[in-house]
Amino acid sequence: MNNLSTQKRVLIATLLSFVFFIVYDYFFIPKTLPNEQNQTVQAQTSVSNSAPVSQNGSLTPKTSSTNSDKTLVVVKAKDYEAHIDELGRISKFYLNEEKYKTEDGERTQLTAMSPLPLELRFSDTTINNQAFNVNYSADVNEISVDGTSRSVNLTQNLDGLTITKKITFGPDGSYDVDVDLSREVEYFITPGFRPNVSVDSYTVHGVLLRHADEKLTILEDDDLDGGESFSDVNIAAASDRYYTTLLYSFDRPLSVVTSVDPQNNAIAFIKQNGNFKGSGYIGAKEYRALKAIDIRLTDVVEYGWFSFIAKPMFAFLSFLYSHIGNWGWAIVVLTLVIRIVLFPLTYKGMLSMNKLKELSPKMKELQAKYKGDPQKLNAHMMELYKKHGANPMGGCLPILLQIPVFFAIYRVLLNAIELKGAEWILWIHDLSVMDPYFILPILMGVTMFLQQRLTPTTFSDPMQEKIMKFLPLIFTFFFVTFPAGLTLYWFINNVCSVIQQIFVNKLFAKQKKAEVKA
Repeated sequence: MNNLSTQKRVLIATLLSFVFFIVYDYFFIPKTLPNEQNQTVQAQTSVSNSAPVSQNGSLTPKTSSTNSDKTLVVVKAKDYEAHIDELGRISKFYLNEEKYKTEDGERTQLTAMSPLPLELRFSDTTINNQAFNVNYSADVNEISVDGTSRSVNLTQNLDGLTITKKITFGPDGSYDVDVDLSREVEYFITPGFRPNVSVDSYTVHGVLLRHADEKLTILEDDDLDGGESFSDVNIAAASDRYYTTLLYSFDRPLSVVTSVDPQNNAIAFIKQNGNFKGSGYIGAKEYRALKAIDIRLTDVVEYGWFSFIAKPMFAFLSFLYSHIGNWGWAIVVLTLVIRIVLFPLTYKGMLSMNKLKELSPKMKELQAKYKGDPQKLNAHMMELYKKHGANPMGGCLPILLQIPVFFAIYRVLLNAIELKGAEWILWIHDLSVMDPYFILPILMGVTMFLQQRLTPTTFSDPMQEKIMKFLPLIFTFFFVTFPAGLTLYWFINNVCSVIQQIFVNKLFAKQKKAEVKA
């Protein structure tokens, strides 16, 4: 293994992170649907309001409902407001908290798309057509949820079939639902279409199913044909980046079938024959809120490939926040803890880079001497490394180790709605969005440049050296659009690297002086 291959490994490890940033910035930046486009999508999906789930799982339009926009009951709570329409569905669900408001100052509405939560679809076409054209009646037209749960009773009278729904709303966005039928018929009830608040290609959009054995099945939009069936499900959730609408039952497992709408978006239906009893939740995927209802609901917050690292990392971040009281400073402390944990490895890596720089003249002599004989060159290189205690992979390994850690914390900071509206200092008023004045990205780039200047390098390829010199500028450019919380993490991480590199460089120089005197 010669010096050139070592430097290539370091360069590749660094560029892996960079490629990720490029791909993310170009393809995965979250985009909110414009109003005009949003209305178009709603118009496209509304035609399937009355479609039962067919055997192949597709949504085939049968009839058109004329009363889907009429509100039958209004439910008011401190943190939310829900509307139930004349078809017995939760047609609107507004979040009242200030941090969830849109850029225009409007309340976020989570149930704008079809199918709506608690919508029933019957296998019998005749019953289904009636169900979408006969109004429910309610025992109240408005309820106020003030700290205690309140119920509303809905009734729908069809030919030879009476349907009653009792919905009990809690103050936290959770609810219990009892569906009683006067006779047994097969039907499907849904938690609804995923909240259509933000559209991006990196976070999971679609359906998440939690099974009785705690395994998760994730069905992303454009990732299924419809008609798939699952048993032993205790949570059926439709989710986007920050929000979810779900139905769950931990006492009696659910049978779930999937469907797709005309745009191939994933939809979940719970198959039932006779009465149904379950619970639901509509709102933010906030860890504490979900945990307060049931700890098992926190599985809806999903971090992808790096969940095994991300979940304990978020738990620790939440622990820090509970003691510090500020998410920004919690991120700073988390970064420092990660650096302390990785210190032994990064310290050895930095020492190895210093030794390699010191050996650079001897390496070049060997490369010139054995230019036409790679085997002898590698043998003499390994002998040189062994004699001076240098590890050619020492500088590469710490970078490789930090890549999964960075991706995990990236997913945590991207998915954590807790950061939405969270202030840090002075100009940072929302850690979930980009720095409005680009201060953090610039500081990140400056510290990356300083780290690069302080790090010993022995590049023999001028092209590799030029690429490395431009990396701080390129990283700064791409970090401009990243959430401030993520940029804060990387900036603090760079500061730690600079301090550690100064310390190692001074220590190495001191050791060299001692060796010379000896």
